[in-house]
Amino acid sequence: MGTQYRPAVRVPERTAQEPGSIEGTYLVRAEAPFQAVDELDREGVRIAVGQGAAYDLFLSRTLQHAALERAATSAAAVDLFIDRDLDAAAGVRQPLEQVAAGDSSFRVLDGAFTAIRQAMAVPKGHDAGAAYVRDFVERCLAEGFVRGALLASGQTDVSAPR
Repeated sequence: MGTQYRPAVRVPERTAQEPGSIEGTYLVRAEAPFQAVDELDREGVRIAVGQGAAYDLFLSRTLQHAALERAATSAAAVDLFIDRDLDAAAGVRQPLEQVAAGDSSFRVLDGAFTAIRQAMAVPKGHDAGAAYVRDFVERCLAEGFVRGALLASGQTDVSAPR
């Protein structure tokens, strides 16, 4: 039946804005009529997305009326949104918020169309491997590596435990 996995590190349930998940949302023009993410699934709405990104796959399955226009990368999806005068760009909240912070003609919608929970796992029965991964994660948190990586990538509005 395949390999069974068990969590190497148990992460408590978290909200979409906390470490442990990545929130997908939309960048829109400041004057756009949209106030919530669920308002974009309408006929005639065109949304830019990075081809093959997790939210591209999610939106491809869930959108029933809006059309997706794919860019080569997630960053290029913002350019596509601007250049083709699309209705929105779909992506990860923090990079989209950086775009909006740098240009008041854009804003990021509250809420999320998805939250991708992050995890690490090892196959069941690999107790030494699970212990190693657990220790590695704990050391990265305790030594500030995770916090430093978040700050270095411009994600100042999120926090890492410790």
